[in-house]
Amino acid sequence: MWLKPEEVLLKNALKLWVTEKSNDYFVLQRRRGYGEDSGGLTGLLVGTLDTVLDSTAKVAPFRILHQTPDSQVYWNIACGASLEEISQHWDWLQQNIIRTLSVFDSGEDITSFVQGKIRGLIAEEGTSACDEEDPERFREVVLRFERLFGLPQREKLVTYYSCSYWRGRVPNQGWIYLSTNFLCFYSYMLGNEVKLVFPWDEVSRLERTSNVLLAESIRVRVRGEDHFFSMLMRLQQTYLIMQQLADYAVVRFFDKETFHAEHSLSNPLHITQRALEKHARNQSFRSFFRLPQEENLCEVYESFLWVPFSHINVLGKICVSENYLCFASQDGSQCHLIIPLWEVFSVELPDRGTRALTVCMRGKRALRFSEVRDFERLAATIRRKCGSAGSPQHSFISQDEEGVMVGQSQAVSTEALMNVFHPHNAENLDPKMLKERMKEQSWQIHFAEYGRGTGMFCTKKTRDLIVRGVPETLRGELWMLFSGAVHDMTSNPGYYGRLLEECMGSSSLACDEIERDLHRSLPEHPAFQSDTGISALRRVLTGYAHRNPKIGYCQAMNILTSVLLLYAKEEEAFWLLVAVCERMLPDYFNRRIIGALVDQAVFEELIREHLTQLTEHMTDLSFFSSVSLSWFLTLFISVLPIESAVNVVDCFFYDGIKAILQLGLAVLDYNMDNLLCCHDDAEAVTILNRFFDNVTNKDSPLPATVQQASATANDKSIQKVDISDLIKEAYEKYGDIRTEEVENMRKRNKLYVIQTLEDTTKQNVLRVVAQDVKCSAAQLDELYMLFKRQHFVSCYWSVCSPALHNHDPSLPYLDQYQLDQSQFSSLFNLLQPWTTDTHVRSLTRSAFHILDENGDGLVNFKELICGLDILYNRSFTEKLKFLFKLHLQSGTQGHTILKSSTFIPPAEDHSFSTRLSESTEDGVIRKCPEKGRAKVDLQEYLKQWQEDLQRREESIKDLPRINQVQFIGLTKTLYGVFHGDEEEESLYRAVARVTSLLLRMEEVGRKLQESSLQKTPQSTPTSSRSTAQQPEVSPMSPISADTPAESENTHEPPESPFSQHETAPSHSDITPNSTSRPSTPTSSPTGTSSPALDTPTDTPTSPGAVRDGDWSFSFEQVLASLLNEPSVVRFFERAVDTDALIAHAHKNQLKDKH
Repeated sequence: MWLKPEEVLLKNALKLWVTEKSNDYFVLQRRRGYGEDSGGLTGLLVGTLDTVLDSTAKVAPFRILHQTPDSQVYWNIACGASLEEISQHWDWLQQNIIRTLSVFDSGEDITSFVQGKIRGLIAEEGTSACDEEDPERFREVVLRFERLFGLPQREKLVTYYSCSYWRGRVPNQGWIYLSTNFLCFYSYMLGNEVKLVFPWDEVSRLERTSNVLLAESIRVRVRGEDHFFSMLMRLQQTYLIMQQLADYAVVRFFDKETFHAEHSLSNPLHITQRALEKHARNQSFRSFFRLPQEENLCEVYESFLWVPFSHINVLGKICVSENYLCFASQDGSQCHLIIPLWEVFSVELPDRGTRALTVCMRGKRALRFSEVRDFERLAATIRRKCGSAGSPQHSFISQDEEGVMVGQSQAVSTEALMNVFHPHNAENLDPKMLKERMKEQSWQIHFAEYGRGTGMFCTKKTRDLIVRGVPETLRGELWMLFSGAVHDMTSNPGYYGRLLEECMGSSSLACDEIERDLHRSLPEHPAFQSDTGISALRRVLTGYAHRNPKIGYCQAMNILTSVLLLYAKEEEAFWLLVAVCERMLPDYFNRRIIGALVDQAVFEELIREHLTQLTEHMTDLSFFSSVSLSWFLTLFISVLPIESAVNVVDCFFYDGIKAILQLGLAVLDYNMDNLLCCHDDAEAVTILNRFFDNVTNKDSPLPATVQQASATANDKSIQKVDISDLIKEAYEKYGDIRTEEVENMRKRNKLYVIQTLEDTTKQNVLRVVAQDVKCSAAQLDELYMLFKRQHFVSCYWSVCSPALHNHDPSLPYLDQYQLDQSQFSSLFNLLQPWTTDTHVRSLTRSAFHILDENGDGLVNFKELICGLDILYNRSFTEKLKFLFKLHLQSGTQGHTILKSSTFIPPAEDHSFSTRLSESTEDGVIRKCPEKGRAKVDLQEYLKQWQEDLQRREESIKDLPRINQVQFIGLTKTLYGVFHGDEEEESLYRAVARVTSLLLRMEEVGRKLQESSLQKTPQSTPTSSRSTAQQPEVSPMSPISADTPAESENTHEPPESPFSQHETAPSHSDITPNSTSRPSTPTSSPTGTSSPALDTPTDTPTSPGAVRDGDWSFSFEQVLASLLNEPSVVRFFERAVDTDALIAHAHKNQLKDKH
């Protein structure tokens, strides 16, 4: 066991201990009196002392010491009761510590590192047990986790381990904390603090590695930078938990098509280490036995199974789920079988001495298990479950003579299309048919010996028969069995018929796409030249699109389904499609074909490992990814003749994606010499296409009208390749590739594929945005990460956050990530350059409405950055104009202000507010296309893009006037912005002077207008109106509140806080004393005010309807007045430290409350 390091004096202990092993840093010693020299006088004396004296009675006979280099100081770090036990500790030090210590320069650093590592190992030894048995200790760790990293209390800590983090060539001993959404590390040694916080959604690589310096470590790549964690006692366990958490984040945030609300880990607040391990076991269990998603592993027993055909007992494990009893031999390939519990009618205990039990099934079959540790419990479990598992039976539906279901609203074919169009002729004595019958006979013998149906033993002999080719008459049955689709169909009787009734007559985007592709599915086959085949294909594809709307319909599904319909009944073809799309090829058939891209990355990895010659010749293997995409999506159906492709599908349903990968390697290996001579990609594509054209199936019994042999099929000068030989070669050369290895490679590469797609999105967005703003490329990159993280922060701690719908990869790049008002407010407050403590919510809401250009209630990255760019890099006029428009928005509270100042009444739905339109010249609000999950209207986007190009620069004359309530809000905002500045006093006085000046100008303009009206009392109403409509006022002069620009509206706006019965405040009420700090609401930074002016800025009012007694100002007046105040101009023209703001946002983004 590891010991807390304690200093010992080796000089005084030489007579009591014997050195067994040593190196520059550690010494393994044995205590005298134990082992070989125990018979000597010294050994007897030491043994007597250890037995008699209490002070030494508990001394272990073996220990390991650490020696501080260049000193006589030793530290006791481990002890053991036996040589085997202490040797394990010694070997661990040799493998994980020795090479690391060479990077340190001083002996003190080495000793400090070793002591820290040993203390971490001691703490970790009891972590798993203590977490369950001592929750108080785990709570202390949780509190330390929250204190160190400042994450919200809702963040769930899953587990923690002692490890070392490598910064350069120097390790930092500390603790790694794995939580639901973050990977965190903390270390503090020799005054050096290391603190890391990485969101799982930013991890692009996660793998176990080893090199000269590190024996074994875990490499984590985040945003292009590698981080290494090593010296973990439970390295594999740590790696698996990290892999599960990263995969959980990917599925939940990026790959939402495969994430279900009923997911066992759907609630991020309830994830624990035990829940993760259980979820992984269930997934592995279902994947191996091809069981429905509803099945979970309940109990596992180790036992022997009597195998009658081999007359031996096979060691393996019994796995019991809710409805199935499964057995797999120890290596998994020797044999495995699946027994539905509704097929079991009794369980017997024939021999308690051998702890055996016999499971009796219908059909006079029995299985004998022996050496089951808890056989009585297993027997009770099976009895209980087989009693509760009723036999699911399909409802009886009559069939007419033509093999069509007539008990449903839609006619459903109950015959495989191959049987309808090419019925099996038993009297045909063609050599190919004779060989086909020999295959059938081989399978019949196999069924007689190994069983048939769900209870069949699957062995190596079964795989050999699959490789040789499945008979045409048995293909549908065996596909159903090996894919597990038979279990889905049995568990859901009548489901397909009800599904067709539900979707009958429905119309959707998927239905339109299906209709378009129906006649492109094996068009040369007679079955799909008739209405029978086309109708069956339509029903299966439409039914699946209705079942799984997240996937709907994707190209390549029609090709696969058409082949399934040839050999399986219509309902069976449907369940085969379910098995392929949802279990065997996950993520293949979605908008981004993530699953296919992942398997292509796995294929590249296998090429590097098995085809080194090709790797050396072609350094860039991305070519094989592009050329092999159709191989994976269609299971080679699109590149091979149909009579050859079905043999590949046979292997796929038995061995899964492993069979496709093996065959891909065999194809490249077969064409190795030709590929090595290629000079470009086009030549390589030609070689591969020619090869596939020459693949034949010499044993195919299909008639010539069905076969798709190429035009060169009869050309004897061209070498032909038989598909059976090619498949056999693939299994012989690459059959050692294990399914577990492929699954691990899939998980490892999925992170990389997802992050590559995300990086592509980012680069396209930044390329578009960079043209319109003055921020640097590095700043835009950081701002994009903040924008994207803000989306995820809103989703981290919620089961089904509405914000998850704000990410849609099917939309154009700019709109894939969008923020709603709440998310925008949090991020905008972190990034805005000025502190405005007054009415912050109102201002951020106004900013959101202004930047939401299309009024859909969401802001994309470009819209946000254009707003921030004004505050960061634009001129004084632009910044002031933005603030001016903010208060126009806060005054209208959702009313749209057009350039013509025409008032538009609010829509009935007040959830989304339209913005200040800067581009419309006809007063019409431009709406963007629907940003829902439906089809994107590209024509509408192009039209809107054309309008944006034609948009002219907004003129300050187009801005509406600001009324009294809004102007008071603007002055409050300016005081808040100036608060804390070094020129605060002069800035306050400047605003007070400008306010006073504007009010005086307003009064002068009002008096001039009154005098002009008194001089023309006899004028007609028409002339009065014309005079009022054309006041001769200079840009610096006040404009009367009665001008038609504000009063000609036909819609009555909401009542202003200052009604007609109130008098407008005079300039003496709002202008502060010229010799003192402002004390009125518009001049006080603290916001204290008199009751007359303490009016909320977001009180509903219309800027276009200014009543008698109100006053208002144009933007030109405000701008001209503030330009006369140098201190104000200097403040707004001052350069903004954008990098500091970004760093501040990074530091505080996760601390924000959501």
